[in-house]
Amino acid sequence: MHSFETLGKKKVVIGMVHLLPLPGTPFYQEGNVERALAKAVADATALYEGGADGCLIQTVDRVYPTTDDADYARVAAMATITKAVADATGPEFSIGVQIMLNALKASLAVATVCGGSFLRCAALVGATLSTSGMVEAKPLDFLTYRSQIGGQRIKLIAEVNSMHFRWMGDKTTAEVARMASRVGADAVEVAHPDEATNARMVREIKQALPHLPVLLGGHTNHANVARRLAEADGAFVGTCLQGEGWGGRIDLARVRDYVNIVASLP
Repeated sequence: MHSFETLGKKKVVIGMVHLLPLPGTPFYQEGNVERALAKAVADATALYEGGADGCLIQTVDRVYPTTDDADYARVAAMATITKAVADATGPEFSIGVQIMLNALKASLAVATVCGGSFLRCAALVGATLSTSGMVEAKPLDFLTYRSQIGGQRIKLIAEVNSMHFRWMGDKTTAEVARMASRVGADAVEVAHPDEATNARMVREIKQALPHLPVLLGGHTNHANVARRLAEADGAFVGTCLQGEGWGGRIDLARVRDYVNIVASLP
């Protein structure tokens, strides 16, 4: 069964597949596409064979446009990599696309055409300040495009208080989650390094929106995932599965150990 059909009924594990700087970005180097494709397929295969529910293919270009925009070559590279990952894994394995920072339309196009199943949306609603400048959501524009290309089957996971998004203003995380849900988010994501703060955000969303799945966007590892995931519905997980540290290749044994811990949770 497809992992997103069980989201909210079981705790899902989504592994991070981090790429190299792609064409059309300042830090691109010759050969990066080939190296990124080989690494992405190897990482996704390790996640698939290790029992993870899916992966998120994420650009790591170091500097990003803040608008819903992406260079054509960058999108073409992402499409090639996503299709290769889809071909290397099974139909029950969820594949997410995130062209950073907030190129939602390009990400949606890649997912729709190349075998993806969800997007992680840095800013589906509101606005946030990033190192590259202000990132502003344009949900009407994005959702209109989604309808135009028949991308409604692609699920949306909205970041509402995370590494990439902080609401600019005085709304609570639960209020932001409610707005994201209202415009079509199938799940929301939170991430905070402090365990108590992270748990409080999950609890507040669950109290306000009991049927909306909440995923953790980072800070879990083999030692703390049983605690951190107690009240959440799943997690994006990266560094602790990568044998060489952040950005390294994903290790099959680490995936299996992490998945077994999560599978044992009530």
